[in-house]
Amino acid sequence: MSSLYHPTVARLTYRALLGRRRALILFILPGLLLALSLLVRSLAGADDQIANSVLGGFALATMVPLIGVIAGTGAIGPEIDDGSIVYLLAKPVKRPTIILTKLVVAVGVTIAFSAVPTLLAGFLLNGNSGQLAVAYALAAAVASIAYAALFLLLGTLTRHAVVIGLVYALVWETLFGSLVPGARTLSVQQWSLAVVEKLANADMITSDVGLPTAVALLAAATVGATLYAGQRLRGLTVAGEE
Repeated sequence: MSSLYHPTVARLTYRALLGRRRALILFILPGLLLALSLLVRSLAGADDQIANSVLGGFALATMVPLIGVIAGTGAIGPEIDDGSIVYLLAKPVKRPTIILTKLVVAVGVTIAFSAVPTLLAGFLLNGNSGQLAVAYALAAAVASIAYAALFLLLGTLTRHAVVIGLVYALVWETLFGSLVPGARTLSVQQWSLAVVEKLANADMITSDVGLPTAVALLAAATVGATLYAGQRLRGLTVAGEE
């Protein structure tokens, strides 16, 4: 495990993600979800349909991918943009180890700021009736892994990773991934929704992708993005030029 995870790289990555303005957004989104859940519960009481709408429409479809953008791109993008990545590459640390360490950090941050608040919101909304809170929290955790890997890769591909990531999260996942039938099969949101459909006791939840296919696609996206990100990092010279 020591050859795959580097504590110093992890510490620097955590500091980059939680010590800058990104941390403010990381706290704002879960705060909005919890505040909305409290408001809805106080006004409408415990209602499974409303809980499903909030957890599916805001938490899984909007908050999770946005947190993934912040954590995934922020784990490596700023270092590449400002050139400080060259100092890390000059150290005797294998580049796959750098990518895997940063992925672990990005996944941990994404789960902490998305899956955990989703679980709390589910209990606030309907006390986990129909297993909605647990199902959506697990779906958020699974989606967090794929999003972190995809947006970490994006951070190695372009200096505009945040902008492209936001477009993907807000346009593709939130809009097309929810409304356009053909796009749903290529949506991390729909893949993770298959987990909710399997675990929750509610007929109102359906995914366009079956669970076995969803698991395979989530694994393929995560592994593929991680491997390609490693290749991209290998293409960077110590001078910071490809």
